[in-house]
Amino acid sequence: MRKFQYTIKEPNGLHARPAGLFVRCSQECSSDVNVSKDGKSANAKRLFSVMGLGVCKGDVITVSCEGSSEASDISKLKSFCEANI
Repeated sequence: MRKFQYTIKEPNGLHARPAGLFVRCSQECSSDVNVSKDGKSANAKRLFSVMGLGVCKGDVITVSCEGSSEASDISKLKSFCEANI
């Protein structure tokens, strides 16, 4: 399993548009992808699960990947976060 932490910079947090983009990026990964905040975890490939975390600007999320291509998937997700949220 590989993981990284990321501090949200998007002014409105993970509201519908950025959450949707994040989920779409996660769905392109063959690994199992989870995102967690404050002890709550969600399947990053499901929009309502991600939005249910209530992630706001300044919150720290942990993104984890587990699977055969976890190294490339975690790199892809980290780059996405840095560029978009």
